[in-house]
Amino acid sequence: MDEAPVYNLKAVVRETGLKPDTLRAWERRYGLPAPNRSNGGHRLYSDHDIHVLKWLVSRQQVGMSISRAVELWQRLTDQGQDPTRMPEYTTAASVIPSLATGQELDDLRSAWLDACMAFDEPKAEAALTQALGLYPVESVCLGLLIPGLAEVGDRWYRDEASPQQEHFASALAERRVEALLAAAPSPVRTGRVLVACPPGEQHTFVPLLLTLLLRRRSWAVTYLGADVPHAQFEHALESIRPQMCVMSAQTLHAAGQILPIAELLQSRGVPLAFGGGVFRERPALQHAIPGHYLGDHLETAIESVEGLLTSPRPTPPVRTIAAELAALAPLFRQLRPSIEAQLQRELRSAALPPEQLLTAIELLGQAIADGLTLGDLGLVATELRWVEGLLAHARIPPQRLTSFLSAYRRALAEQLGPPGRPIVDRMHGLTAPGSEV
Repeated sequence: MDEAPVYNLKAVVRETGLKPDTLRAWERRYGLPAPNRSNGGHRLYSDHDIHVLKWLVSRQQVGMSISRAVELWQRLTDQGQDPTRMPEYTTAASVIPSLATGQELDDLRSAWLDACMAFDEPKAEAALTQALGLYPVESVCLGLLIPGLAEVGDRWYRDEASPQQEHFASALAERRVEALLAAAPSPVRTGRVLVACPPGEQHTFVPLLLTLLLRRRSWAVTYLGADVPHAQFEHALESIRPQMCVMSAQTLHAAGQILPIAELLQSRGVPLAFGGGVFRERPALQHAIPGHYLGDHLETAIESVEGLLTSPRPTPPVRTIAAELAALAPLFRQLRPSIEAQLQRELRSAALPPEQLLTAIELLGQAIADGLTLGDLGLVATELRWVEGLLAHARIPPQRLTSFLSAYRRALAEQLGPPGRPIVDRMHGLTAPGSEV
């Protein structure tokens, strides 16, 4: 590899995609690369310097911090090895698409988002790699990935992005966070935190990111992933014996599934902390779970978890679930198939497309079941407003939703009979879009 100093700073920026300030910072802090100087004092880089930079960027792409990448480079070269000739350093891995210089984190987030919408993985990875080279991991996660994925979700809800685009962006973000987690330092603090998603919860990015940020603060964290059944959770609890459990829910159904887990944890003397979008959007739910609500933002959630680990507090009191509603939950679960079968027969010739009809039936039935479990049928109205917005973006007239709700109320009355009157009465307020229960 030619070590003749022939490339100026502009050429290196174009070749590597790195910002000039990043190049200067790496040179100042780590001594890599070590460019020569022209007679006028300008930096001059060689082919070897460019390959060093590309190698460092390739290590960042798999989740390694720049300081650890430099340490690895120096260790390998001290052993007489050339890192750029190692098998894992391939030409494909080292080619970093160029990005315009002078970008701030907001610009990099926009570049990442545009690349995801275009299914352009190299450009998306390049934007994320450049962000990690300029900013701390925490800043990139909270300032790029979290708002970037939120924007993708909003576009999907507005029918401006496809499910495939949303899945593509989520997969790229999760893969990078998993790589960063693998490269996180070993824990040195005492106590273990168990992080998991309740049954039915498939959204794993926030709990995965919480795991990474806690690990970077040297806490021992065990992450169980998505959709953890109650029996497997109990087994993990017995094996791990954590100091605290953290659970995340993005849907009403998942929030309802946390309730029996919270009761199990209470019986074992293990404190529960919880959070997620559903608790932010439906504040009443924060008082239905026997545990500590972590707040509306991930950065404050980290501080709350650390505070509970270092200074445990009693579990806040929860709202008492109405006995009348709790008693109706088993009856509704038993008769729900009959209610939905009657509804499908009655609406077979309705104007709602079959796919959206089935979705509406499933969502409303699950919302009623979860509202009964959590003792608050008012949650059904919140779910219906979300469905109404989704149908509106799909250009389905609201009158069709009103007709559907009227038919659902009739099926409830006929199948549940007099014992189900409290549910039917609460459904009256749902016959007009946007109304309250």
